[in-house]
Amino acid sequence: MPAIGDPLGGEELYLRAPVKTDYVQWAHLRAASADFLRPWEPIWPSDDLTPQGFRRRLEQYRRDRRIGRALPFLIFNRSNDQLLGGVNVSNIRRGICQSASIGYWMGEDHAAQGHMGRALALLLPYLFDFEGLHRVEAACLPINHASMAVLVKQGFRLEGKARSYLCINGRWEDHLLFSLLRSDLKSQPIHLGDCHNR
Repeated sequence: MPAIGDPLGGEELYLRAPVKTDYVQWAHLRAASADFLRPWEPIWPSDDLTPQGFRRRLEQYRRDRRIGRALPFLIFNRSNDQLLGGVNVSNIRRGICQSASIGYWMGEDHAAQGHMGRALALLLPYLFDFEGLHRVEAACLPINHASMAVLVKQGFRLEGKARSYLCINGRWEDHLLFSLLRSDLKSQPIHLGDCHNR
């Protein structure tokens, strides 16, 4: 079984937990994609792209991982280790739930190229087979057709609309709610050999 923090590797990309040395790539990609990302995300803190803001983010990630509440990942191109985007598994609930929520982002220059679908195809079997989850949830704005297409392609099913569900770009917005159950997953379980250390 992969250890916590080991990369999840595929032929074209890999996912791993963020580390301090990711700051330059992360800040550059987020800054270059700011206008593209902001309509879909919460308002960024004023120091979000600074080294201090990144350190604070990493500290929160470490706390969340330690108590089992979240699993953050960055997505990299395997051929050149270029940062493409990120996926965060949050609100992990154990006990009788065994569920979590996912949110994701992609740098503007890397969007609409199938990277997020490939990233989720790596992540979802890991969440079900190794983290033992039964259900993975995702929410997206009704106008975010690209995000909906990614989810549907991975087998997520629309469950309904939640009113004023998340505060996005400073406004409480309705969201469409999607879910994927372990029994819905169409891809084959990943094997230990697919979890490459880099």
